[in-house]
Amino acid sequence: MTPLDAAFLQAEDSEEGVSLAIASVAVFDGPAPAQAEFAAMLATRLPLVPRYRQKVRTIPLDLGPPVWVDDPHFDLRFHLRRAALPAPGGDAELAALIGRVMSARMDRSRPLWEYWLVEGLAEERWALIAKVHHCMVDGVSGTDLYHVVLDAEPEPRPAPPDTWRPAPEPSTAALTASALLALALNPVTQLQAAASTLLHPRRLARGARDALRGAVALSTALLPVHATSLSGPLSAHRVFAFSRGTVADVRTVRRAAGGTFNDVVLAAVSGGFRALLLSRGEEPDARAVRSLVPVNVRAPGQEGIRDNRVSLLLADLPVDVADPLERLATVRARLDELKDDREAEAVVTLTAIAALEPFPLVAGPMRWVATLPQRSIVTVTTNVPGPRAPLYALGRPLVEIIPYVPIASTVRVGVSIFTYLDRITFGVTGDHDAAPDVDVLARGIADGLTELVAATAGTRQ
Repeated sequence: MTPLDAAFLQAEDSEEGVSLAIASVAVFDGPAPAQAEFAAMLATRLPLVPRYRQKVRTIPLDLGPPVWVDDPHFDLRFHLRRAALPAPGGDAELAALIGRVMSARMDRSRPLWEYWLVEGLAEERWALIAKVHHCMVDGVSGTDLYHVVLDAEPEPRPAPPDTWRPAPEPSTAALTASALLALALNPVTQLQAAASTLLHPRRLARGARDALRGAVALSTALLPVHATSLSGPLSAHRVFAFSRGTVADVRTVRRAAGGTFNDVVLAAVSGGFRALLLSRGEEPDARAVRSLVPVNVRAPGQEGIRDNRVSLLLADLPVDVADPLERLATVRARLDELKDDREAEAVVTLTAIAALEPFPLVAGPMRWVATLPQRSIVTVTTNVPGPRAPLYALGRPLVEIIPYVPIASTVRVGVSIFTYLDRITFGVTGDHDAAPDVDVLARGIADGLTELVAATAGTRQ
């Protein structure tokens, strides 16, 4: 594993009962397939996702990062679960099931993924909950799995050959010896990396300047936020809610008011947090809601690499601003400033350096990056672009995808945004005990987007 991948695994270990699995929920038209039919289809996809037949092994004393090894006892049946929603099978019933499924930690002795086939949805639909540990994928590489598991046409594509046989599982002694050898050779690795870097002095100087500037910006952004009910101790149980919008609405706002796609959806999210705070009788203060905003740093073509390649921005959401257009302008200005300050570049540099350092020295700092001081962060807001073309499972068309983001430490609420075709879904994760009202935030986000569309009606040419 990379140090960042390992950090998500170790961060989970530091909190009793908390799960750091990510997920998305694909909703399909048509009757739900039989379990055997779905298992047979998924079995043909396993050669395309080698990680699905591997499990995690840790190294004693953190002498090296955890490693992926073939699971000699892999059993597809263990990873395929089935559930049925109670009547009427609407959004509330689906959200309740998602909260229960995502509350449970996965078995570390097996590959870290589960697929839940859910029947009983309204309108003769069914759903697939794809649950994968964060140490395996980030949002972008997780989304790419849809292109692997599903089909681009109603007719399923031919199955690739499957010649997989598990490699012998290494012993603890062998893993320890390998980690010790890597530690012994680490100075050589560092010298090779330094020599390669020195061949490009201008790039080195530019990277160092950007990293320093970003580190300064991050240090100021880590100042404590004002206290609200959005932060505090967590239980191990989760609740979930979701709402919807359209890509067309975001485009309408962008054409009239400017900004990026992310600016518009973050403005809508800010409106939702404002509504949540007001519903709790709290003042929507300018320093009340600081969000960790993940930034994809994958190069084109790297979507299929199963690991984490993300950086971050720390943005204060303008929940104190009542006017939707002014709120959008504030979000846009703040994100532009953060990009100019090179916050994301600072984290990229840190993770690149960590990959070259001895793992025992970087395990702690990278775990800090994965969770960050929670006095400074109130929520996480992740926006992942999904498939742009229709997808199918066993001939059934995919209708929408609902995202789920995990929460930990003292972050009681998280928001995930996902696009598929012309649909946007907003998934809101909350702590069962401290944030049971996540439906207020989900509705508030959808209302925030509607307010932006209405506010731009008079500005369109």
